[in-house]
Amino acid sequence: MNSSTSSRLSRRGLLMCAAALACPLGAPLAHAESVYPAKPVTLLVPYPAGGANDAVARLIGLKMGENLKQPVVIDNRPGAGTTIGTALAAKAQADGYTLVLGSLASHAVSPHLYARPGYDAVADFAPVGMIGVVPLVLVVAQDSPYTNLKSLVEAARKQPGLLNYGSSGNGSPLHLGAELFKQRAQLQINHVPYKGGNAHTMDLMGGRLDMIMDTLTSASPLLKSGKVRALAVASASRLPELQDVPTFAEAGYPGFEVNAWYALYAPAKTGKDVLARLNASLTQVLKLPEVQEKFALLGVRTRAGSPQELASFTTDEWSRYGKVIQSAGIRID
Repeated sequence: MNSSTSSRLSRRGLLMCAAALACPLGAPLAHAESVYPAKPVTLLVPYPAGGANDAVARLIGLKMGENLKQPVVIDNRPGAGTTIGTALAAKAQADGYTLVLGSLASHAVSPHLYARPGYDAVADFAPVGMIGVVPLVLVVAQDSPYTNLKSLVEAARKQPGLLNYGSSGNGSPLHLGAELFKQRAQLQINHVPYKGGNAHTMDLMGGRLDMIMDTLTSASPLLKSGKVRALAVASASRLPELQDVPTFAEAGYPGFEVNAWYALYAPAKTGKDVLARLNASLTQVLKLPEVQEKFALLGVRTRAGSPQELASFTTDEWSRYGKVIQSAGIRID
């Protein structure tokens, strides 16, 4: 063997040894780089900054960021009935670094109201987990002649088309909650849509509306101040803060439950390991006493669950409200 050949073999041997030594050291490095999350996560919020919807997102984002050891950055993308921000999430890379705050509006209502929402509420998303629900409450003015749900229904049946109810706009949870009740009770009550804000509430207190199906979040301050009265709550059981107010089931409409709700979604095809990590983090955050206390002030009942449970819930809500919208002939303003 000549010196040249020996030199080449020596170099080859050194390279092989280096490769062998690098493998056990390189494996942990590759594993570390694949750990999720390795960078900040963006939470798209299809609502403007400020207000209850944004507050829910920011609290969840803050606490999940602490839990995941990576910041969760809030990105408000409001507009077109939540479809703008939600469509952006549907088209994002399915790597777990873009999430969206889903709701009754984004995943059950707007897909039926808009001809081209830009996404499929079921097929384009991978459910992460439920956040919570906000019960709806049927309220009347403090001096209203209707003292219970039965008296209101009787008046509506005696004078079809005479009573009015208000909402924050066509397709809003307030509108659809009242439509669900109208269909269930077979009533003819006129819908008066408003352009958001609290104008519908002011008209209720002023006697220009007969009723509103409001969220607990919005109704609570008015109920506490005595400006309105609650006739029934659309929850499965009585609410702790409204123990004297019966549920719709107790008032004669079993199974009638209507909630606004919040949930967390990722783009479709997001990996199961990433979804499991996110769901575990969300579940832990929802158990925190401070989170439950702050959500209670917003009227939100925390409701954790698995991705599979949210998938089933989303499909049910999408189908339920699609039927209501079609039956009532609801159109965007």
